[in-house]
Amino acid sequence: MVSPIFRLIAAALALLAAQPAWADWHEASSDHFVIYADDKEADLRKFAENLERYHSAMAFLEGQTLDKPSPSNRVTIFVVGDRRDIRELAGGNRNIGGFYIPRAGGSRAFVQDIRNQKGYPHYSTIVLLHEYAHHFLIGSSRFPMPRWLNEGAAEFYAAATFKDDGGLLIGRAAQHRGGELAFAKPVHVRELLEAPGYSADSNARTAFYGKSWLLYHYLTFSEERGTQIAQYKINLYNGMTSLAAGEAAFGDLDKLESELAAYLRGGRFMMVPLSADKLSSGSPITVRKLPAGEAAVMPLVIRSQRGVGRDEALEILPEVRAIAARYPDDAGVLTALAEAEYDAGNDAEATAAADRAIAADPSRTNAYVQKGFALFRQAAEAEDKQAAYEAAMKPFEALNAIENDHPLPLIHYYRSFAERGAKPTETARAALLQASQLAPFDQGLQLNTGLMLLQEGKFDLARQILNPVAANPHGGGAAERAKQLLERLANAPLDGPIKIRTQPDADNAASSAAPEAGE
Repeated sequence: MVSPIFRLIAAALALLAAQPAWADWHEASSDHFVIYADDKEADLRKFAENLERYHSAMAFLEGQTLDKPSPSNRVTIFVVGDRRDIRELAGGNRNIGGFYIPRAGGSRAFVQDIRNQKGYPHYSTIVLLHEYAHHFLIGSSRFPMPRWLNEGAAEFYAAATFKDDGGLLIGRAAQHRGGELAFAKPVHVRELLEAPGYSADSNARTAFYGKSWLLYHYLTFSEERGTQIAQYKINLYNGMTSLAAGEAAFGDLDKLESELAAYLRGGRFMMVPLSADKLSSGSPITVRKLPAGEAAVMPLVIRSQRGVGRDEALEILPEVRAIAARYPDDAGVLTALAEAEYDAGNDAEATAAADRAIAADPSRTNAYVQKGFALFRQAAEAEDKQAAYEAAMKPFEALNAIENDHPLPLIHYYRSFAERGAKPTETARAALLQASQLAPFDQGLQLNTGLMLLQEGKFDLARQILNPVAANPHGGGAAERAKQLLERLANAPLDGPIKIRTQPDADNAASSAAPEAGE
């Protein structure tokens, strides 16, 4: 006979086993970030506060005052688990500790479990801080930084320490690059300045990132060379190549190389302490616990938001449908269903799910987006394209009424003309240009805006848009295309037309982007 106490224990264990693993999913919302994590509210709130203070520190040190982004143009961060989970989400890449996808109205970062540790940050936090530094610097300036400068600045900011009193230490020695600087193939300063020749693979096998940090750190704090980095930037702005600009600003590069070696051997690095009174965490941070349905679907939302091919979309869809059957009135679940249906190619089903989500909660912006995506895809095959694209714009118009600075309605208004072969109106062209200003980090959007400006004959403005794309430190198709366009501009006759394909690429115009992996 089984003892009653064992029956009680067994019942308790069964009850615990029946509790969903997603019981603690929360959403934290701040001025510049939205964070989803299966974690304690207090830890998530502190994480959000630290990120806002980090943004504030960058704004203070860079002398920039940026407008607060529209709610959907904030960076959304998904906390997905340990490094193995990150690798699986990234397609099995063993070198990735976290990654970031910059998209207009949908920038996403995927990081490991929250670690609000004291002292030097955990590597997963460093990855996030590094990528957000890129995001901030691209958003605050159209200046096309050379690769070493871009990566050196990101590494400089990423080695940050968050203090309990609300202060922050910026510019600490990049300890996570110590092994690279000691054991990887060395990189001479001259090679840094010629860095366009480096591929992403070659960077991984050399001390490129560590040396970029070292040069940036040294030039930032060196009394003797204190104004040289500013002069280097001026030289670049005046049209000099990176190498020529460096030789003119820094002088003998072999001498600079020797100084860097001595600086590294010395092991004493200055940093910038910022007290709490110089920083701000912005508006009050709100944290909500996700209801059961939205929590249950969150792991699948993460996979969808990462970006899926058709096979994975068809694998995800039955699981989302099953959760939607259990929670038929949950707006978060219905929005996820709309996205899953769209990803699987089911436009009518995606529209129906989006309509149900909007009826349950009209503030669910992604429901409008997924409905708009589905209707745009259908419009491409419609007989009466004008009527179809006008109908496809309705959910984006509704979204624009909710969030006036959301970039996707602006992008799709331009697309509603371009994709049906009609000449975009002046208002539509202005909308695309405004979207590019709201989301300067979206490389595909910048490329399409540059193409539009070329079509209009606005070559100087096109160069301003395309130069940062061509200089993107992570490279990619948009960067290569921008380089080609700039070369065409440079070699074009002063008074002759430039023949070039200016039809926007649909994927780029929809703000798709490959992930930028944390190095």
